[in-house]
Amino acid sequence: MKEKPFAITLDVGSSLANRTGAWRTERPVYVDRMPPCNQACPAGENIQQWLFHAESGDYEAAWRQLMRDNPLPAVMGRVCYHPCETACNRVQVDNAVGINSVERFLGDQAIRHGWTVAPPETTSGKRVLVVGSGPAGLSAAYHLRLLGHEVTIREAQEKPGGMMRYGIPHYRLPRRVLDAEIERVVALGVRLETDTRVDDVLAAQRDGGFDAVFLAVGAGIGKRAYIPAGDTAHILDAVSLLGSMEGEGPPMLGRRVAVYGGGNTAMDAARTARRLGASEAVVVYRRTRDRMPAHDEEVEEALEEGVRVKWLSTIKHADGGRITIERMELDESGFPQPTGEFEELEADSVVLALGQESDLSLLRGVPDLAVDHGMVQVADGLMTGHAGVFAGGDMVPADRTVTVAVGHGKKAARHIDAYLRGQSYEPGPKHAPADFDRLNTWYYSDAPASVRPQLALARRVSTFDEVKQGLDESTALFEARRCMSCGNCFECDNCYGVCPDNAITKLGPGKGFTIDLDYCKGCGLCAAECPSGAIDMVPEE
Repeated sequence: MKEKPFAITLDVGSSLANRTGAWRTERPVYVDRMPPCNQACPAGENIQQWLFHAESGDYEAAWRQLMRDNPLPAVMGRVCYHPCETACNRVQVDNAVGINSVERFLGDQAIRHGWTVAPPETTSGKRVLVVGSGPAGLSAAYHLRLLGHEVTIREAQEKPGGMMRYGIPHYRLPRRVLDAEIERVVALGVRLETDTRVDDVLAAQRDGGFDAVFLAVGAGIGKRAYIPAGDTAHILDAVSLLGSMEGEGPPMLGRRVAVYGGGNTAMDAARTARRLGASEAVVVYRRTRDRMPAHDEEVEEALEEGVRVKWLSTIKHADGGRITIERMELDESGFPQPTGEFEELEADSVVLALGQESDLSLLRGVPDLAVDHGMVQVADGLMTGHAGVFAGGDMVPADRTVTVAVGHGKKAARHIDAYLRGQSYEPGPKHAPADFDRLNTWYYSDAPASVRPQLALARRVSTFDEVKQGLDESTALFEARRCMSCGNCFECDNCYGVCPDNAITKLGPGKGFTIDLDYCKGCGLCAAECPSGAIDMVPEE
């Protein structure tokens, strides 16, 4: 009897006849894309990766991933203005993931449980001097030490921390938190010398036998402006005011305080004045709110605490417990112009918050080092024009935030390490961005972001207790799980479950999937149903 052709199909069904690979015009490929949060982080954190660990409840693994890039997570979780959240794709679904809140939670967990980072097992024999113990200096020292180099930090002030200690008020950054994270860096074997001012950087390098220098002196000098004033006018700068809060006693400001400026430092000065007993604190600013450099959250918290703002105003004269202000108007280019309309306000003190400058006197006589408008000019690798001298943080052209400074420290450490080894550091290529239109948001139900609790308003204006509180464990876990893992597979098994040809094989936890191209017919269902947009359909060659 002649065998039916169909019988042949049954006999070899699993090995030949069901293979559909020849049908394809496209094939699926697993890809890794750059999440917008990672891309927006000035510190270069792998945010998505540490959120992945956090959402599984492994907080120590999440913290250790965080510490690969940022040695100050508990600080950053309090003072960073979280550009990662502005960039977060989830904002187009409901609210951005509370990345900053989770970062603070992890940083606080590390302090609470005493988690530490192991020092390097070997040393390179190279020595690096870091001038300044602010965020850039601490970050550079941390990363350089982990790379095996001997590091000495020299700090002119009595205590370490730079402007984190002498510029950020206690109600935003408790000193116990700052001290704990500094101590962890020092415990790696970093030598910290406080009350040690560097007046000549090249002499310090030569006399100390250092192979390279990283300058991170910060911007600790308040800019002055000429304001006609009588003999009885009490005028001081905001940097001095905030720095004096680390001293033995608070400054005497009086009951009515005017703050001249529109940045975050102006908000901090006004809020500090309220806590020091001022019944009135008014910020005088030359432009409108939409042009104010202060971050919205800082302005909102100041207004909640009773700080008033005189928009489109400038101080013309101060004397005898009063100031004269002139109303301004913006011209077509947005520049404020005087109107000739004046008003008097009572003010026992005037606090100038008009920006800050770096003390660059230690750089006198350094060959080939360029300074422009008070900023040290650096190459892409943060090296100045003088070989072996690098700079970062507030003293170079960049946004002046703790997060940017921490990123500078890490970047400088990598380039200094390469310099010490007679090499050049080349960062690897970056993945293509994980745009929102690649996501399948059908799989993400509405889950509004958690709101951090705040200190009661009545206590905020009478104490320096921390205003913003942290998330508890259940809320932090919920917030971490709101991450959509944009552009990267998180092994949700969707592709495995929807494939009509059983062409996808699971490789095990943390190993992802593989596609059997003999059976995949290129229907694209896996790519269409991938929540995170981690599968591309590419043409067959």
